[in-house]
Amino acid sequence: MLPHRDALDNSVDRLGLSLYDISSKLFGGYDVSVLERFGVSIEQDILLRFDELVKERGYASRSEAIRDLMRREFVKTEWADPAAEVIGTITIVYEHHEHELANVLTDLQHQRHDNIVCSTHVHLDAHNCLEVIVVRGASSDVKSVADTLIAAHGVKHGQLVCTTTGAHISC
Repeated sequence: MLPHRDALDNSVDRLGLSLYDISSKLFGGYDVSVLERFGVSIEQDILLRFDELVKERGYASRSEAIRDLMRREFVKTEWADPAAEVIGTITIVYEHHEHELANVLTDLQHQRHDNIVCSTHVHLDAHNCLEVIVVRGASSDVKSVADTLIAAHGVKHGQLVCTTTGAHISC
């Protein structure tokens, strides 16, 4: 049987906490008054695999994992709009002895300075370098910069990591 509401309120008062403090601790820092609950019907094997994923990735709950999956889909939707303001990183690994590639990288970064925020260069060994370039702008422009860099002669591997400016996603 649940304790009487007055008894619960008195216990909370003695601890110097509010019900909001307690509920936010119980629900991962979220204000439960703004959370919406809903049910999901799902096959048991999928749920078991999802629970493994929740545990492996260290989520506090299924709810937090589902919120993260939803946010990931929102980011994909942002990137699908060619005009959407996005941010991301382009990571490339290349042979630094390719002199023409160094010129291409420098020229492109100057030509697209409105999309390239900054870059970091790392010497991996005597022959290979890694460059991480932070890019921002309309998704079509950012993808164009990434495609040009990744396709450049001498690039061994490249990848665009798409993320969000955070302006349209709440946590």
